[in-house]
Amino acid sequence: MMSIIDKIDAIDWQELAIEMHDNGYAIVPGFLCAEQCQYLIDQYNNLDWYRKTVVMERYRFGLGEYKYFNYPLPDIIQSIRENLYPRLAPIANLWMKILKINKQFPDKFQDLQAECHSNGQLKPTALILKYGRGGYNTLHQDLYGEIYFPLQTVFLLNEPGADFDGGEFVLTQQIPRAQSRAIVLKPGKGDMIIFTTNFRPMKGTKGYYRANIRHGVSEVRSGTRHAAGIIFHDAVS
Repeated sequence: MMSIIDKIDAIDWQELAIEMHDNGYAIVPGFLCAEQCQYLIDQYNNLDWYRKTVVMERYRFGLGEYKYFNYPLPDIIQSIRENLYPRLAPIANLWMKILKINKQFPDKFQDLQAECHSNGQLKPTALILKYGRGGYNTLHQDLYGEIYFPLQTVFLLNEPGADFDGGEFVLTQQIPRAQSRAIVLKPGKGDMIIFTTNFRPMKGTKGYYRANIRHGVSEVRSGTRHAAGIIFHDAVS
């Protein structure tokens, strides 16, 4: 089994950066193996792993639930978070540059985390989500505080068509003075989707502008769908 670091190193980062720039998202097939997916699912009811459980229906977030991991994060989640971040920071910094936003993200994950903590954002945001039949997640953005990193990831842990049907990953892109565009992705088990947290640069006739992005999950028609999400900034609460 390849280590998380080896899997990250094996990605064609030049090509992925182009995909992110062109689309605002990229899919890395089979990043997690079947054993890693099952391990995360098996630990869903391990109370020691989590700091908070959110029942989506209670807050009109959708239908289903998700749990925020607690510090210290499980090894697999921590390894992805700290080793993936340095590969994504150059993409994020390029976006800030071409959008003329006065923000540069540090090279190392620990330095981003230090920024969050100095701003009172102390709680981990990595999470695992579970949907049953009829479950869905409304369109949203994962910001959590003034300090936020503009890219995040999600990993599908079940097999579409075998463990569940429906439950597509949905992005909506809002262009100024235009209708929203819906993007529907159908990742496979273990696939990693890297996508924008809140906006992406798009080129217009007068240069680049921000296209606001939200994400969610369409209705699960049958079965059970689990996913793990890694957000790189911490939360105020």
